[in-house]
Amino acid sequence: MIYIIITICTVFIAACAQMLLKQGARKGYSPWWRQYINPWVISGYTIMFLSMAANIWCMHRGLQLKELSIIESTAYFFVPALAWLCFKEPVSRRKALAIGVIIIGVIVFFL
Repeated sequence: MIYIIITICTVFIAACAQMLLKQGARKGYSPWWRQYINPWVISGYTIMFLSMAANIWCMHRGLQLKELSIIESTAYFFVPALAWLCFKEPVSRRKALAIGVIIIGVIVFFL
């Protein structure tokens, strides 16, 4: 059970890393290659790497790949929620309904 909770946290952390990548993409840099080596992007990829390493650790400790794959789908909740909070990106009713269906599917999987 603890590895499931850790994995949910790593999915949230990866979603936060995506927010850092989005912030890095919003800024204009000159020359063009600085777009890929700015602090936002480097931080985002570093956090994403740490999240992936934690997922590998959880699988090594006994979390099954099929469980990890299902838990990873919670990113479909975390990313739009963080994008709405951080960047005021809209979430339509249709998207909210789809996210709800995904979350219900994750819960049903673990029952």
